[in-house]
Amino acid sequence: MLGATGQIGRAAVGALAGDGWEVTAVSRGGGRDERWGHGVRALALDRDEEGALEKALGEGCDVLVDMVAFGGAHARQLASLAGRVGSAVVISSGAVYEDERGRSFDTQAEPDGFPRYPVPLPETQRTVEPGDTTYGTRKVLLERELLASGDALPVTLLRAGAVHGPYCRTPRELYFVKRLLDGRRRRVLAYGGESRFHPVHVSNMAELIRLAARKPGSRVLNAADPQAPTVAEIGAAVDAVLGRETETVLIDGAAPEGGVGDTPWSGAHPVVYDMAAAERELGYRPVTGYVESLPATVEWLAGELAGRDWREAFLKMARNYGEALFDYAAEDAWLEAYDRGRRCEDAAGPRSYASHVPYGFGVACGVHVTSRRSVFPVSR
Repeated sequence: MLGATGQIGRAAVGALAGDGWEVTAVSRGGGRDERWGHGVRALALDRDEEGALEKALGEGCDVLVDMVAFGGAHARQLASLAGRVGSAVVISSGAVYEDERGRSFDTQAEPDGFPRYPVPLPETQRTVEPGDTTYGTRKVLLERELLASGDALPVTLLRAGAVHGPYCRTPRELYFVKRLLDGRRRRVLAYGGESRFHPVHVSNMAELIRLAARKPGSRVLNAADPQAPTVAEIGAAVDAVLGRETETVLIDGAAPEGGVGDTPWSGAHPVVYDMAAAERELGYRPVTGYVESLPATVEWLAGELAGRDWREAFLKMARNYGEALFDYAAEDAWLEAYDRGRRCEDAAGPRSYASHVPYGFGVACGVHVTSRRSVFPVSR
């Protein structure tokens, strides 16, 4: 297994070893997870060093699991191992999809650029064009070159949703957990808190890998949890785990200028993956759901936050949202305007407080601001 000490790899090594496989856990550092049994062999290896992977394979292996394959070079590397590797399981991403207007995760920061996928989203949905420019295009290139190997190297490509669970380097749950630990008791959510970005827990990824290893074949499958909770439901679940109560202020529509109300799950349209093919092809049954798995994730993350500054890593992951993710000053200013508007609404009706809404916040206190003098109320 390549990338064995990453978030998914840790769980997948355990699942395969528990299923009776003799596992060689490969990573650059050659580390081990304390939960692995003594039968798991750990090996330090840089797969990009010429000849290193081929040498490590020796006479070959039944299944090669690749957590970190990316782009054409890695696809060609794996394809060259046909004959020495019985089959492969390779992690891809839901970022490969585009909608009927050519919108994808690559266009989400553009005006009206968030994709509108069918719900649920099947593997037959069109994808972005392969290339070397973005994460999605490089994953498509990886997929197509590997599938071109045909029977010479049967490969299962798993298009992962929003991966969650312990040991994530840039966990989305940080958005809610850190705010609660910082004493925040109000949250603002864009799109009415209804955004959905289908998650997949590491144990469900490990189960799909285990099943694919048992049943070699060339195919592309979505990888996701049994449910796709809304961002408001995720926030409420984190509150429950930490025993906190939070007031949620909902924005009807996109976040205002500055990004107050955006989260790592936010989007104008739902992203929900169809898991029927995985059930049909592999007999997939999820090991856990989002809410059931959340306590362990939050416990791990809270412990990590006690001794680590996550801001740089998290903002790198969520670069489309910018500094507003943890810009409490901007959020407080927005909430102050919201509260002023609510007080004016209570006194004289929604149209009387237009002057209290800072133009430039875009959407605030339950109204759309269309000009300095023209507002109309929307659902709260």
